[in-house]
Amino acid sequence: MSDSLRELWLRGIAFNAAAPADVLLRLLDEAADEAGLMMCEGRDLPDAVIDAALRHPDERIRRALARNLHVDPARLAPLASDPSGLVRAYLAGGTRTRPRWVRPLPNDILVTFLTAQEGGEDGRLTEREIVGELWSSRQVPLSFPRDMAGHDHPALRLYAAFQWQSLTAAQHHALLDDPDPAVREAARKGSRQLDPEAVEAELPPIGSRHAVYVLSTCALSPAVVEQCFADDEVHPLARNRHTPAGALARLARHPDAEIRRLVATRPDLGPEAAELRQDPDEDVRMRARLQLSIRTWAEFQEVQMVVDHGLDCTCPITQPATEPSPDWYAACAASEEPVLRRVAAGWPGLPAELVGTLALDDDEGVRIRLACHHPLAPPQLLLDIFVTRPAHRPHLLTLPTFPRTGQAHLIGHPDPEVRALAAADPALPEPPLEDPDDAVCRAAAVNPTLTPEALETLLTDLRAAEGAAANPSLPVPRMHALLDHCLNGAATPPTAARC
Repeated sequence: MSDSLRELWLRGIAFNAAAPADVLLRLLDEAADEAGLMMCEGRDLPDAVIDAALRHPDERIRRALARNLHVDPARLAPLASDPSGLVRAYLAGGTRTRPRWVRPLPNDILVTFLTAQEGGEDGRLTEREIVGELWSSRQVPLSFPRDMAGHDHPALRLYAAFQWQSLTAAQHHALLDDPDPAVREAARKGSRQLDPEAVEAELPPIGSRHAVYVLSTCALSPAVVEQCFADDEVHPLARNRHTPAGALARLARHPDAEIRRLVATRPDLGPEAAELRQDPDEDVRMRARLQLSIRTWAEFQEVQMVVDHGLDCTCPITQPATEPSPDWYAACAASEEPVLRRVAAGWPGLPAELVGTLALDDDEGVRIRLACHHPLAPPQLLLDIFVTRPAHRPHLLTLPTFPRTGQAHLIGHPDPEVRALAAADPALPEPPLEDPDDAVCRAAAVNPTLTPEALETLLTDLRAAEGAAANPSLPVPRMHALLDHCLNGAATPPTAARC
């Protein structure tokens, strides 16, 4: 047996959807090398395999499991307090593939990380370094600060105080009067973000990175606003929800069309909105028309997530901290403006009858957003977008409603990615095992219509061996026999093709 075939068989079995727990458990053996690590990180796993990986003595196995996107994150909770700081950091950092659906970690795991007093028994990382991984991972839901503002543990109330502008007025009052002095101090500093005089007194030099943040997020005094106009530093003002009405009116008449675009959809825009609907710039006019349908900052945020992005946008899909009403989304679905229909298509709660209507929309962007965001999007629409928009293929393949049959008409498609998808269709009369592209050949070898006899031949073909080992029609005894051969050096059983 060549080393190449051994690796292909191990990888194939590791991702065989029909492999039972007793087969997969054998891949946790050190002799399985990278195949066991890839399995722990890259696929759904039976409970018995998860349990074994959670307590596995090899830290690499636990690190791989910590990055698994397919396992319920609640099952990974023990890894948040693993003896190894690297295991904790892998869980805090999330999966390396950065999928579009951002799966938040459960609150109990987040609490464990944020209240930890050390970074693991091995001492390789500090608790601060691990929390740093968490902040950059997008696994903390936007609602988390509000959930923690009244928590019993002062470290969590301290965290909430640092997210001052995401809290309610009642939470502000409670944190300013918190029994813990560190929380009170953080709350006092947070409250200064909404005090224009305090912001002016502590303003960094305009043009610096920190100044841009302050000018984009904090309440500003008239003097600071005038300084921004004098220094032509008005982009942050256009994004700042606290920008005074007078300044906003001046921005709406700014000679730079980009500034006018930034303010055209704001819900706090005054009479100047009507002027922008007559703007010489077509994009400004379109955005100003959208403004007629935007009355809250939550609605504004949903529109911004669409209007500033193209058809091939693959930005993360996250749950907003505050969601507009169902009635608003329904109104968007019926709008004459394609952007608003795209917004509606991206709301997972849109009723089935509106989903059916938007699936046939004339605007391609509406259909793309529906396919990528809505759980009731028709499978045929998902397939159509897969074929026509390669940028969305990795995401579409993760959706449970993506069709796995009915693709025979794509077997001659010029794009090998499309042919590879079709090659695994179990309705195919004959999988394309001779396709010139290796990925298509490998996908064809996974087709469950292949007989065990055909698989034996493919197991000795370097182009198809991995797919054959991953084929759900491969008998379980044969899986064990291959593992005997790969892990223990056992003789190949008489029924197997020799290499």
